[in-house]
Amino acid sequence: MATIVGAVTTSHVPAIGAAIARGLEDDPYWQPFFAGYPPVREWLRERRPDVAVVVYNDHGLNFFLDKMPTFAVGAAPQYPNADEGWGIPTLLPVPGDEDLSWHLVESLVEAEFDIVTCQEMLVDHAFTIPLALLWPGDRAREPWPIRAVPICVNTVLFPLPSVRRCYKLGEALGRAIAAWESDARVLLVGTGGLSHQLDGRRAGFINKAFDLLFMDKLVSDPQWITQYGILDLVELTGTQGVELLNWVIARAALPGAVRKVHAHYHIPISNTAAGLLALAADS
Repeated sequence: MATIVGAVTTSHVPAIGAAIARGLEDDPYWQPFFAGYPPVREWLRERRPDVAVVVYNDHGLNFFLDKMPTFAVGAAPQYPNADEGWGIPTLLPVPGDEDLSWHLVESLVEAEFDIVTCQEMLVDHAFTIPLALLWPGDRAREPWPIRAVPICVNTVLFPLPSVRRCYKLGEALGRAIAAWESDARVLLVGTGGLSHQLDGRRAGFINKAFDLLFMDKLVSDPQWITQYGILDLVELTGTQGVELLNWVIARAALPGAVRKVHAHYHIPISNTAAGLLALAADS
């Protein structure tokens, strides 16, 4: 059976992709952010995941306001991206793992989740930037060293899935991966957040205290977050801060106790609180 090696949760701000493309990792503005990632990269070299199941939210490249599924799973041989208007170079397509994709789709439907299955799927910065942070290189020319399965969550168009529903999806996802008849090593990746609001009267809002508490609770008491409703999270983390739902799903997929490998928090990056958390699926 497949092995879940752990989870990494990280922010996906478009400006990060532009900074990578321009080689600004050591720039004084960017260095405190990028300094968080080498320990996680080293851990990934040790754990050697074969597949990344990436939980993220689309920003209009694949889905738009006229068609916004609550949960969608990619089942394609590869996942190309395209120009979103952020000045981020188009990267090589990320190879998919169709066998795992279809196993997840079938398992999640059996668990009574209504899943949209995408046999063709564009992926945006919320998918590619976290992978580029974890596996750096010239991904416009060099092939990706990992296969991936995208799981897209609606954090954009109300009504959003509840925190509790997302947690249950993560649990079902973890059970499905553990039951996959493969010797592959699987990493969960949850992307987005943390607290930020990009528009309206609270534009620029960041809640450092809540972000740090949330990161701590993901390690020790992940169900703590399920006490909050979506509107509570909007109040606590900003309109776009609800992207932390992706972190919740990735964490809930880990069976049993976890070990914190590394945590990093930096504010602000492009008006966003940038968080990073790596969790090993062993105590």
